Amino acid sequence: MSTEPQVIVIGAGPVGQSAALLLARWGIQVLVLDRRPARDAAGSRSICQQRDVLDVWAAVGAGKVAEEGLTWTTARTYYRDRELFSWSFEREGPLPPFVNISQARTEQILDEAIAGQPLIEVRWSHEVTGLTQDASGVTVHCGQRLLRAPYALACAGARAEPVRRALGVTFGGETFDDQFLICDIKAGLPGWENERRFFFDPVWNPGRQVLIHPCPGGTFRIDWQIAPDFIPTKDDISRKIRQIIGDRSYELIWQSTYRFHSRIASRMRVGRVLLAGDCAHLVAPFGARGLNSGVPDAENAAWKLAFVLNGWAGAELLESYHVERHAAALENLEITAATMRFLAPRTVEERMRRRAVLEGGLVAEVDSGRFAEPYWYVDSPLTTPEPSRPFRGRPPKGALCEPAPGVIMPDAALPEGRLRECCRDGFLVLLGEAADPGVFAQVLGKDTAAPLSVRGFAELDGTGALAGRLGAGPDEAWLVRPDSHIAAIIPHAEPETVAAAVRRACPGG
Repeated sequence: MSTEPQVIVIGAGPVGQSAALLLARWGIQVLVLDRRPARDAAGSRSICQQRDVLDVWAAVGAGKVAEEGLTWTTARTYYRDRELFSWSFEREGPLPPFVNISQARTEQILDEAIAGQPLIEVRWSHEVTGLTQDASGVTVHCGQRLLRAPYALACAGARAEPVRRALGVTFGGETFDDQFLICDIKAGLPGWENERRFFFDPVWNPGRQVLIHPCPGGTFRIDWQIAPDFIPTKDDISRKIRQIIGDRSYELIWQSTYRFHSRIASRMRVGRVLLAGDCAHLVAPFGARGLNSGVPDAENAAWKLAFVLNGWAGAELLESYHVERHAAALENLEITAATMRFLAPRTVEERMRRRAVLEGGLVAEVDSGRFAEPYWYVDSPLTTPEPSRPFRGRPPKGALCEPAPGVIMPDAALPEGRLRECCRDGFLVLLGEAADPGVFAQVLGKDTAAPLSVRGFAELDGTGALAGRLGAGPDEAWLVRPDSHIAAIIPHAEPETVAAAVRRACPGG
């Protein structure tokens, strides 16, 4: 790196990789530090990546994650020896709703993108032992080595206690007693290649759960819930696999055991240091809310750091990172805690309720993990509320949310690319057919230093159908943030009212 870094990213896992790529996309010099001597490519680990995360990765040159990943079509749920229910995903929009792909392969693809980005330098064998900061920057301590940058973004994972301690951040929560055994196997299982299977209390794992996910290349990920004191031997693992696949031949690729944690940092921003991913929050993996919340952390932090560093916004913008992403983490903790109460009941009442639900086939009350969703910044200080466009709450499973201020912009195919791709280069103002983009652009260009473009809905798709699909009125203006969330929907829009919404979404700009 020929110049000093503007941001030091601590941790070269997928959250840190994503953050570095997103910062570099804004022209920011980045130094990535990791305590490991090199990349550890073992095991599937986080396998299920949600559509909005795939969208982020596509924007930084890692679209191969979506291309190579496997999207299963049917989810089957069993209780003991009978199927309770099944449901299927329908693809809506240009990107799949999610893909299954090993974290190891995702990291390889992100590393390939980093290798082509001259603004990023990665240094291995740099364990961060402490942090100090002052009015002009952050000093990162790696033993006797001291590294300096205006800002730091900590993506160092769950074991980042030295970072949290240096910042005075607590990490309260709990650890669940039960263990989980993970195995990646390669096997021929006809009919299972596109199905996720969840078993409650099967006879071959009584009183606990088993989850089976298909992955690319004829591999399968199997998770068993096991007793807290159970140490599986090679024979135990072989027997458990045989109970599922029978006498078919298979190859055991990787295995591991772990416990679930439910923890959140007391602060996600302390001065010039932001915390993201597992460094800031840990949740049980049912619903795939770990990495799928860590990457949105990285995106939220990256555009705000870039806007401050480039002089497009004031430093006060950074506090909204904590406000927005801490709220997102709290929501994930609440949802996953409810799932764990169902999966691993701790009281007599919880056990009785779970048994009644499963034996009674009460499908709507079965909780095997609500699939990861983007957090919507309805109550953010950056969002301009609009009474005629209220947030109506989470939609039913599989349904899209009605657009409203704070909600992420729906994606759509355009004659050239996707709608979300138009939202990545700054603020975007979309106008109905009754407004003149030229007039708005002239006023807004004088009012803010931030990158901003003004487009007509009809201009984007050439037909006017896009406005109809989104429910946009002819006199409305939609302000979209650089992370694709809608900051404002303004009826009867005038340039001055849109300018006020821009100032709210980009304070100090």
